[in-house]
Amino acid sequence: MSTFKKNIILNLLLNKLIMSDILLIGSCESFSGKSALVLGIAKKLLEQKIKVRIGKPLATCIELTNLPSMAYEGLIDDDVKFIGSTLDIEEENLIPSVGLLDNISAEKRIANKDLIPGKGFEQIEALVDDDFEGLNILEAAGSLCEGMIYGLNLPQLAERLNAKVLIVNLWEDSKSVDALLDAKKQLGEHFAGAVLNAVEPEEVEKIKNKIIPSLRDLDIDVFGVMPKSPLLRSVTVGELIRRLDAQVICCPEKEQLLVETLSIGAMGVNSAMEFFRRRRNMAVVTGADRTDIQLAALEASTQCLILTGIGEPLSQLIHRAEELEVPILKVELDTLASVEIIEQAFGHVRIHESIKASYAIQLVQENVSLKRVFEKINFPCNFPE
Repeated sequence: MSTFKKNIILNLLLNKLIMSDILLIGSCESFSGKSALVLGIAKKLLEQKIKVRIGKPLATCIELTNLPSMAYEGLIDDDVKFIGSTLDIEEENLIPSVGLLDNISAEKRIANKDLIPGKGFEQIEALVDDDFEGLNILEAAGSLCEGMIYGLNLPQLAERLNAKVLIVNLWEDSKSVDALLDAKKQLGEHFAGAVLNAVEPEEVEKIKNKIIPSLRDLDIDVFGVMPKSPLLRSVTVGELIRRLDAQVICCPEKEQLLVETLSIGAMGVNSAMEFFRRRRNMAVVTGADRTDIQLAALEASTQCLILTGIGEPLSQLIHRAEELEVPILKVELDTLASVEIIEQAFGHVRIHESIKASYAIQLVQENVSLKRVFEKINFPCNFPE
């Protein structure tokens, strides 16, 4: 039999195996908003009584305590669990991952020379079968290349699953188009279009009126523009405790408070009070000896105090913080190191809080034309914008 005929038969068999409707959600860099988009799309379909399955071919968010005792059988990413719980998706519609994308797993594959492209893909084909009457929404890894060591990066997934890809792309300025052009080139016919995320609110109309028409001329459909959200970029006090390895002096039960902004208390108290009044939901980093700044911060929109340097907080400060239910953290790091760690946390944490999930759903449904998305991927659903 000729190679040409073999390829035709192979393609026919593959297409027969993979008949379910599949939408891949990808990005050009990590923490671009993929889970927010999955939440918004899945919620809209469920509201219309359309079945949804969600999953990540490669898990990227797993608590070590949640790892199965053997291999990766039944491994469900924590993001998938959270979305499933938030939207009341049945457990059987949470698609298990076939591998864990972490340094230890990658190192083991390299050491064992276990680098066969697409190995284990049969598991995905079995999980995403043709018996499901709904939409399979699969969230890819952080970038187009991540997962290549497994043979399961975004272009490989799109090709093998014969699926369309919706890219959510962080927008900084017009140079961000480079990433979209590269994605379109790598994905080819599987590229459905993009959603622009984290756009400065004052830039939204300009992008809609000037940038998007030009992108359309480049054969890039943009289905929505989502403004930057301080809430979605926020980090919990508990996450800061973990990242800073901080000692909790009071209010340990307030770990779920959300921090949206960071302030450094290094100025005079009068200047600090004026500055604090203009901020909201702050983490205030200041020296342990600056009781004046600490008390001023407590009277503003402060979610936690982070004390650096030598010294312990005064009892009257702790008493006032307990009255206002503001956690006080003490760290061994200096102020500069603490600030660097906190700044790295903003925008680089998962959507694992109900308030964030609700806002993400609202943000997607108000700013993304889901009807156009479904038309582009030829998914049969008929509902208004």
